[in-house]
Amino acid sequence: MKYHIHKAVVIGSGTMGAAIAAHLANIGVPVTLLDIVAKDSPDKNKIVKEGWDRCIKAKPANLMSADLKSFITLGNLEDDFGVVAEADWICEVIVENLKIKQDLMIRIDEVRKPNAIVTTNTSGIPVKAIAEGRSKSFKQHFLGTHFFNPPRYLKLLEIIPTADTSKDVTEFFVHFGEFNLGKGIVLCKDTPNFIGNRVAFGTGAFALDFILNNDYSVDEVDSLTGPLMGRPKTATFRLIDLVGVDVWDHVGKNLAPLIAHDKLGQKYLAAEKPRKLMDTLLERKWLGNKTKVGFYKEVRGADGKKEFYSLDLNTLEHVPAGKPRFDSVKAAKDAETLKEKFQIMLGADDKAAKLVKALTYQSFQYVSTIIPEVADTAKPIDDAVRWGFMHEAGPFEIWDMLGVKETVKLMKKEGYPAAKWVDEMLKNGIETFYQYKGDNKVGMYDVSKKKYVKIKQPEGFVFLKDLRGTKKEISKNAGASLFDIGDGVALVEFHTKMNALDEDIFAITSEALDRVENEFDGLVIGNEGEHFSAGANLFMVVVASQQGMWDQLDASIRKLQGMNMRMRYFPKPVVVAPAGLALGGGCEITMHASRVVMAAETYIGLVELGAGVIPAGAGTKEYMRRIINPVMRVENAEPFPFIQKAFLQIGQAKVATSAEEARGMGILNPQDRIVVNRDHLLTEAKKEVIHMAATGYTAPAPELIYAPGRDMYGAMKIGAWSFKEGNYITDYDSHIATKLAYVMAGGDLSKPTWVSEQYILDLEREAFLSLCGEEKTQARMWSLLQTGKPLRN
Repeated sequence: MKYHIHKAVVIGSGTMGAAIAAHLANIGVPVTLLDIVAKDSPDKNKIVKEGWDRCIKAKPANLMSADLKSFITLGNLEDDFGVVAEADWICEVIVENLKIKQDLMIRIDEVRKPNAIVTTNTSGIPVKAIAEGRSKSFKQHFLGTHFFNPPRYLKLLEIIPTADTSKDVTEFFVHFGEFNLGKGIVLCKDTPNFIGNRVAFGTGAFALDFILNNDYSVDEVDSLTGPLMGRPKTATFRLIDLVGVDVWDHVGKNLAPLIAHDKLGQKYLAAEKPRKLMDTLLERKWLGNKTKVGFYKEVRGADGKKEFYSLDLNTLEHVPAGKPRFDSVKAAKDAETLKEKFQIMLGADDKAAKLVKALTYQSFQYVSTIIPEVADTAKPIDDAVRWGFMHEAGPFEIWDMLGVKETVKLMKKEGYPAAKWVDEMLKNGIETFYQYKGDNKVGMYDVSKKKYVKIKQPEGFVFLKDLRGTKKEISKNAGASLFDIGDGVALVEFHTKMNALDEDIFAITSEALDRVENEFDGLVIGNEGEHFSAGANLFMVVVASQQGMWDQLDASIRKLQGMNMRMRYFPKPVVVAPAGLALGGGCEITMHASRVVMAAETYIGLVELGAGVIPAGAGTKEYMRRIINPVMRVENAEPFPFIQKAFLQIGQAKVATSAEEARGMGILNPQDRIVVNRDHLLTEAKKEVIHMAATGYTAPAPELIYAPGRDMYGAMKIGAWSFKEGNYITDYDSHIATKLAYVMAGGDLSKPTWVSEQYILDLEREAFLSLCGEEKTQARMWSLLQTGKPLRN
């Protein structure tokens, strides 16, 4: 491939520009962030410094690790423009003004390398117009790259080539976006606001008008338009506050003149009541989260705790948040699937149901009317909505779930008729937007071709959904499955709630190891769910503790320890592929792999202290082996800082908020890999098994553990006491920490000693069991189970 991106320049250090630069740093690309010179300051880099400072202070964090900021260089467009000549990718993220963008492109065209790719992050200006008048080479290497904010977390990247863009450039950037940036790519036509924002504002403008005309409150709307409809908790008004009332208004205003042909969009973008409301908010500078007041207002209660008042849409005053209750919602919340939730809400007739009905049917109507203008099939629209706005399903996917033919009749009845091509599709005997094989999509209806076209499946990828229920699923119970994923590789998938570890998981993993010894070259442990594993089945642990089932609990801990130790010393490669939450036992399994292939967005750590216990699935032993052992092999080494690090990581239940942070905590080894695109995780884990087997993998030699003895036990106890006296931890936290210190010291050893791994395993198991017998530990476990929040008793 003749294109590569080894150096990048991002021009514009606003919210998006700085965050795009940060995400390039996340994937290891050196990047220079440029902005205009500050006219009112002797520091010419004042603007870019302020933009970058806001970026690194933002929550959630834009950088996957604070150390990655070393990839970023700051500069200005006068003194540092020379770096553009060295860049492989120049990304423009400046003000949405065509003339200013065109002037910048003139300067870039004069200095760029022949193969340098130039992109614009415009959200609404026609991409072709920005490149007008530029050289032939520039136009061939120019396209739109529209990220969604924050770019680290939101999967969608809209790529918008023009008629002049080289096919090779488009193909390269699609590959770079997916494999390097970790994005879900939607190729867009160069139409106003592309796909994601066009759908958002075509449906969002209707929603605001309907809400205001039918007397819904902010609290009612946000209680209905979040998870109940398969959307994030930000719902409607929290989302506008998050994006910024000014930004939301700006994008809508820019869109309106560009879509004069879009009668549905125009009708609601020009509606009087929403316009008056937005003007008032802007006039009062109630811009949302950035000003701490918008549709919600942050206030402090009498006890000093943070509260959020919501805006009364009639009086335009903020009032204490209400708790709306509807019969339809109560029934829908008990439903297990999104399809069932929608069926309940669309079948009901209370105030809540009427809103869900209107928003659902209008969204179906609107997305059908913008085909084939913005896309020829439903898939790009569904992908954009899922990836850009974190919806559980796109509008056409939901429409298919509900039944297209039946829903079209109901839409017409409610006043939201579908586009004519939908009626034509149904008349031709095609009753779904997607063609299915089982539950899997294999084709999509193309409006221009009037038939299904095949959905291209990437070759060589591992997708468990394609293997379930086939001969490749070679063993299964209620908690886990064992698959043959080809090329001599087996895979264990957990599928309990939150993938909590239980006897079923232990049984399938044990069977997998038995089979791999004789039938396979290696094993992957991973899944396609949201989380790898949230740890032990806490309900089982607390019930067993309260009923005095100590033998069963002891046996269960021994199984987890034994499984982890067997994996560590297994003669064939065992690759663990965590993503999402990998907490407690999930972290312990990860640390006992031959190799880890971890999703970049993984939240991992030993959090047992929050449940009133210490890690006992070999986690305490493993932190000692990883953090303390290497240092103590050096003559005259000072152990205390490293013992303290391990002690605090467990004692404070520290969780790495990315794979990069996990490396810094010692959870990942130097040879372990990080995969940015979650969808590629199992495929890359399989490749790792094949590579390790082909290069003659052998298990590590058994290792002794450095136990520092009773003097260090005393030092750790003093540390815990100091934290307690400073009111940083409770008396019971200190009690648990003392138990942890005893294990890490090696028990009652009179001097530092190298002991066997089993010696530490026995200590950590005994400490775990003794803590399970205490009322305060049991109270902590019930609190986590019932509220999801740790109890600091």
